[in-house]
Amino acid sequence: MIGLILIILVIAIVCVIIGGGIFTAITYNKLVERRNGVKNAWAHIDAQLQRKFDLIPNLVETVKGFAEHEKQIIEDATLLMDEYGQAQTSKEKLAMDAQLNSYLKSLYVAAEDYPMLKSNVQFLQLQESLTEIEEDIGFARQFYNDAVTIYNNNLMYFPNNMIASIFNFEEEELFDAFKSDESNFRIHFKTKCPVCGAAIVPNSSVCQYCGATL
Repeated sequence: MIGLILIILVIAIVCVIIGGGIFTAITYNKLVERRNGVKNAWAHIDAQLQRKFDLIPNLVETVKGFAEHEKQIIEDATLLMDEYGQAQTSKEKLAMDAQLNSYLKSLYVAAEDYPMLKSNVQFLQLQESLTEIEEDIGFARQFYNDAVTIYNNNLMYFPNNMIASIFNFEEEELFDAFKSDESNFRIHFKTKCPVCGAAIVPNSSVCQYCGATL
């Protein structure tokens, strides 16, 4: 009788161990899948940020030709571009992106004093590209935050939290971006030339870009 009880007890223990192992494996794989989803979502943001920083050299060169007095902003943007290439973590890249947005805002405000710059075709095209990229970052940010929320929730569920603790799964942070108004990436022209579409200097009767009489 005692022997039978021992056999049943051993079988029960083995079943518990096997069941626990299966549950651990399933939970672990699920957490890995969620974490990979976060990495994949971040890759979309990272790609857009890289596109954004890749435009900065052209923007800097364009500004140099028209706004030499904005040397400090140009130097800061150039230095930041170099530092971005060395960034390793998402936190570092997002912090640099916020800093770049601040520089861009200052640059676009300063551009109001340089009619030839803000009517330059290449400068306008770069502005448009930056605006489109910023919109793409917004969509990618939403996708990323959804992935992070699902992943973090799975880490907190019981008994997932025990498995997460054993295998060192850590929560990811949401992307609370520097929320710059789209107007920060555009220059608003008060008056445009009816011939070439360039910005007109206030109270001017002649377009400084194409020479048309207004």
